[in-house]
Amino acid sequence: MNITTDKIKPYSKVIVLLLKGVVESKSSRWDDIFQYEDKIREYLSVIGLELIYKKEDGYAFLKQVELDEDESTIGLVSRRKLSFGASVVMVILRQILEEFERDIDAYETQERFITEEELKSEIEDFLPQDYDKVKFYSDLEKNISRISDLGYLNKSVADNGETVYSIHKIIKEKVTLDTLLKFKQNLENYGL
Repeated sequence: MNITTDKIKPYSKVIVLLLKGVVESKSSRWDDIFQYEDKIREYLSVIGLELIYKKEDGYAFLKQVELDEDESTIGLVSRRKLSFGASVVMVILRQILEEFERDIDAYETQERFITEEELKSEIEDFLPQDYDKVKFYSDLEKNISRISDLGYLNKSVADNGETVYSIHKIIKEKVTLDTLLKFKQNLENYGL
């Protein structure tokens, strides 16, 4: 069976972009999501995917539909497990973003930037005193890199030449407030 170009939909290119990862408002295809949102949702539902479209935050991505309480999916997208250290960094970043958004009027920007030193300070406050922080800090750069690769941090250079990271708001989808509370409880339960 030959596929002819008349079968290709005007929103096909944005679907391909979504299948590859996050589509941000700066994308040339961003308006396609708004224009064809219902058709895109309908098309994706057939293959077990859901469009998460955060117009106000400027990003969209795909999420697998969970088939049951065990969070089973059809397996189109592979799940990536994070190390404990990367999970801690994700939770801290989510907490920082939550505090930022609660008091967003206090900032001159709509994005939350953080340096590695600020992150270390937050980790210091987050982890218990007796936790082996030397090992944690030695792996910090690797964990930051992993989180950046997953699209939750964007690395840039500030005017003063310092490396800074902007926390992508998509992290709110990965680490919900419930997840944040559960993680903190687990740390307390395990005596960490």
